[in-house]
Amino acid sequence: MQREDIERLREQVSCAVALEQAGFAIDLKESTRRAVKFRRRGEIIIVTHEGRGWFDPLSDQKGDIFALIGFLQPGNFQATLAAVEALAGVLPLHPTWRPRTSRRTAADISTRWAARPLLCQGTRAHDYLFRIRAIPRRVLQKAIDGSLIRQGPSGSAWFAHQDNDGRISGWEERGLLWRGFSTGGAKTLFRFGNSVGRRLCVTEAAIDALSLSALEGRRADTLYTSTAGGWSPATESAVTLLAGGLDLVVAATDRNSQGEAYADKLRQIASSLDCGFQRLRPNAGDWNEELQQRRAR
Repeated sequence: MQREDIERLREQVSCAVALEQAGFAIDLKESTRRAVKFRRRGEIIIVTHEGRGWFDPLSDQKGDIFALIGFLQPGNFQATLAAVEALAGVLPLHPTWRPRTSRRTAADISTRWAARPLLCQGTRAHDYLFRIRAIPRRVLQKAIDGSLIRQGPSGSAWFAHQDNDGRISGWEERGLLWRGFSTGGAKTLFRFGNSVGRRLCVTEAAIDALSLSALEGRRADTLYTSTAGGWSPATESAVTLLAGGLDLVVAATDRNSQGEAYADKLRQIASSLDCGFQRLRPNAGDWNEELQQRRAR
């Protein structure tokens, strides 16, 4: 990933989201517009710079979102980068102050989405998905027919996230040189397949949703979805609404600890709705990796 891509992620992801997902709660009474205080038992983190910076008043620890993830989840840079990418487009559960220039209305998101052309054969984005990601043409065409994939800049592909009323809320961005989520957009669900099917498969990326569909022969009874690697309140609401009354919820998340954490959330939702649940793990790290391996064989 190039430096400009890392800078883009740094602008997209709020430190408040990372803290909320780590179990911190905002202390509104002791917060100001410029310094928002978060607490987790005896720990305190102050978020500054409109969500882009932070510091620990009880130590010398401070920095940006990458430093915060490294502080909360010690690991190598690749693990930190993956954790930050997973938060792109996720909004804080509770109100915090945001820079006015970063706000986007639903109309802005819809206009930006509509301004990009639909994916079509012969383009760099289509070549990336078909030749490099191994997604079959018939699967891509089905997604194109549903207006689910548009062409982004630099040969990237945009995958639509829609709210419960079918409105565009944001999009996953994937390409050879970039992966992220739409600036100002909100993660809900990418949806591909039978919207009234009795089986719901939840993956972590739109490319994985399309890959699993291809591996399963595009089952007619299934809606394949993606959370874009995040778990926002809007995502949970959308999954809960879709799962109500279904025969089976399938946690088709990645074969790693994060995938297991998402699977546990899905298991809880299925249990609360009294519908069936299945944990479906790829043999490889994720479903697209498995699809590529199958094509290579």
